[in-house]
Amino acid sequence: MESHFSRVFFFLLTISFTIMVDSHHTEAIEYTVGDSDRWSTGINYLEWSQKYNFTVGDILVFKYVLSQHNVYQVTETTFRSCDMTSGIISIHLSGNDRIELKEPTKYWFICTTKGHCKGGMRFGITVAESNHGEEEAPPSDYTTSTSSGDSSQ
Repeated sequence: MESHFSRVFFFLLTISFTIMVDSHHTEAIEYTVGDSDRWSTGINYLEWSQKYNFTVGDILVFKYVLSQHNVYQVTETTFRSCDMTSGIISIHLSGNDRIELKEPTKYWFICTTKGHCKGGMRFGITVAESNHGEEEAPPSDYTTSTSSGDSSQ
C-alpha cells in the first residue's frame, strides 16, 4: 500500500513541476503590422505600435502590395529624418515579410516609397526581454500626418 502512495505522490509531484515550468514559458506572438489595415499609407502606426508589448522572439509580419511598399529596418536617426542615404540595417521586399525580434532593443521601421515615411508609414518599438518588462513608448517628437502635401521621402 505504501508503494502505491509513493508512486501516486511522485506522479503528482511530476505533474505539478511540469505545470509550474509551463506556466513560466512565454510563447512568441506574431503581430501583423497595422492589424487588418496591414502595412499601407494612411494608418497611424504610432497608435498601432502602442497597443502591444513586444518581447524577444515575437514576430512582426508586414503584409503589403509589393509594387507599392517595402520595409526597411533602420537606425533611429534614419527613422527620424526619413533620409535613406544611410542607417539602413535590413531591407525586406517580399510583400509578406516576417521579422523576428531577436534582441531586447529598439527597432525602427520605415517604408522608403517616395513620401510614405514622412507621411507616417514608419514606427519604432522597444522590445523587452520578457512579458514582464516595461515597454518604452516610441518617440513622440515626430508626426504621423498622412497629408499628401509633402511629396518628399
